[in-house]
Amino acid sequence: MRNYFCGWYFKMQSDEKTLAIIPSYHTTASGNHSSLQFITDHHVWVVEYPFEDFHQEKKGLDVSVHGNRFSEQGVRIDLHEPGFEATGELHFGPWTGLKSTIMGPFRFVPFMECRHGVWSAFHEVNGSLTLNGEVFDFDHSKGYVEGDRGYSFPSTYIWTQCLFDRGSLMLSVADIPFGLFHFTGVIGFIHLDGKEYRLGTYCGAKAVEIGDNSCTIRQGKMEFTAQLVQSNAHPLKAPVNGAMTRTIRESASCTARYQFSIGGERLLDLESDNASFEFEY
Repeated sequence: MRNYFCGWYFKMQSDEKTLAIIPSYHTTASGNHSSLQFITDHHVWVVEYPFEDFHQEKKGLDVSVHGNRFSEQGVRIDLHEPGFEATGELHFGPWTGLKSTIMGPFRFVPFMECRHGVWSAFHEVNGSLTLNGEVFDFDHSKGYVEGDRGYSFPSTYIWTQCLFDRGSLMLSVADIPFGLFHFTGVIGFIHLDGKEYRLGTYCGAKAVEIGDNSCTIRQGKMEFTAQLVQSNAHPLKAPVNGAMTRTIRESASCTARYQFSIGGERLLDLESDNASFEFEY
C-alpha cells in the first residue's frame, strides 16, 4: 500500500462540554494501523489498533474501529484498554450537508497532499458517553462531522469550526504545494439563519491578513475574520506521509471571535467559548 491516511472528525457539543472523536486509518511502508483519538476540554486519549480492526461500508459514512462504530445515525462506543475506558451511544438527527463539496474544482486536482470534506455542517445529538468515569451528556445538543484524506497535513495551516444558535461555520487556510509552487488555499463556509455562504480560493477568496492568532478572508464583498481569543490546546497526532508522527495542538473548546460582513453590513459578530481552533502558523 502507498502512504495514505483517512480520518473523520465527529464533534459533539453541549452547553457544558465538548467532545471530538477521530476514527482513522493510516498506511505506510513500515506498517498499517487504525486509531481512535478522543479530545475533550481537558484531555486527549489516543488508542491504536491493527489495520485489520478498521472496517468501512461501501456507501455513505459508516466506519468502525475495533468494533466502535461511527455513522450518519450516530456513534456507539465500547472500549476497554489499560488506562482508558469509554462506553455509550449517541444518536444523530438529520445531517445538514453543504450545497456542494467544500473542495470545489480542486477535488479534481491529482496528487494533493490533503483533501477535506464536510459531511454535516450541523445536526442534533442525543445520548451520552462515559470516558474514564466522566459522563458526557449530549441530549438536545449539537454535532458536526468532517473528514480528511491524503498523505500529509499542510505544513502550515489554520482550521477553526464553531457551532452556535444561528448555525455553524468552518474555515481552513493552508499552504498548498502545487508542483514547483506553493499558494495559500482557502476553504470554508458560514451557515447562518438557514443560508449558506461559501468561501474558497476557487470563488476568489484570499487571506489578506494572517497573524497574532487571527485570520481575515476577503472574497468580493464578503469579509470574514476568525480570531483565537483564548487557547485551550492539547496535543494531537497528525499525518506525515501517511504515518501519524506529527504533533499538532488543537483547542477542541476554546474562546474565539468571528466577524462576517457583506458590503460593510455586519451579519455575524460572535464570541464563543465553544469554538474549535488549530493555529499551525
